[in-house]
Amino acid sequence: MNAYLAAPPGHRPTDAPPGTGEVSADGLRLFCFHHAGAGALTFARWRRGFDPGVCVLPVRLPGRETRLREPRITDGRRLLDELDAQLGPLLEQPYALYGHSLGALVAYRFAQRVRRAGRPTPALVGLGACPPPHLPTPLTDQRELPDAALLAALDRYGTLPSYLFERPRWLRTLLSTMRDDLRLAASLRGVDGAADEGWNEPLDCPVHAFAGTADEAAPPAAVAEWRRWANGPFAVHTVPGGHFFVRDTALPELLAAQLRLRTGRERVSHLSEASM
Repeated sequence: MNAYLAAPPGHRPTDAPPGTGEVSADGLRLFCFHHAGAGALTFARWRRGFDPGVCVLPVRLPGRETRLREPRITDGRRLLDELDAQLGPLLEQPYALYGHSLGALVAYRFAQRVRRAGRPTPALVGLGACPPPHLPTPLTDQRELPDAALLAALDRYGTLPSYLFERPRWLRTLLSTMRDDLRLAASLRGVDGAADEGWNEPLDCPVHAFAGTADEAAPPAAVAEWRRWANGPFAVHTVPGGHFFVRDTALPELLAAQLRLRTGRERVSHLSEASM
């Protein structure tokens, strides 16, 4: 049992809907990393939005949902070590990564770790609602504020669901999780900055950045700066919405189209090489 996967990449019955369970040997696994304060349920609706050849695999970090009793991880290197151990064996099959906000940092740093380990690189890395590591982020810098001040900051930047203000107990739990997740984000932004370990080297695989038109925490101009972290193909996309556009349909539809285009190109290239 893989502790990090919300659903195992097992066999998908023939009558199962697209995006659920396992895919064929030439299919693609899409690992999805959630935003701060959230969990794998963020991507629950994504399972039906992708082609039958794509298996959506939400990744659940410790300290939330079914892993609520586990200590949350605030050290980036420790998290990457665990992801390498848990997800590394699943990367022999074609795969892609998508991360939202905090998850974007997790996805990018994990792709760097994969490259350094000599494993196959992703077909695509999708990064949503997150400025790149070289830019300052207001919320990360306020992670040690008292609860009231941190709550005000989260509300000001639109990174807190409005319904939580009517549920004080949930709000206290969320604040605790958010604070630890912001600590993790700060760690992932630096990862101690050792250039000789490859943390400052841009990825060569395709990188796509996604920004919400009304996102005050990660405005489109800041998200577009990920181009500095991409040596290979790069594209930036804007979608309607604020920081939580991951919950709307535009993002998965756009990502599904990009994966369809990318995997189609790779298949054509493979067939051309085989015929030579």
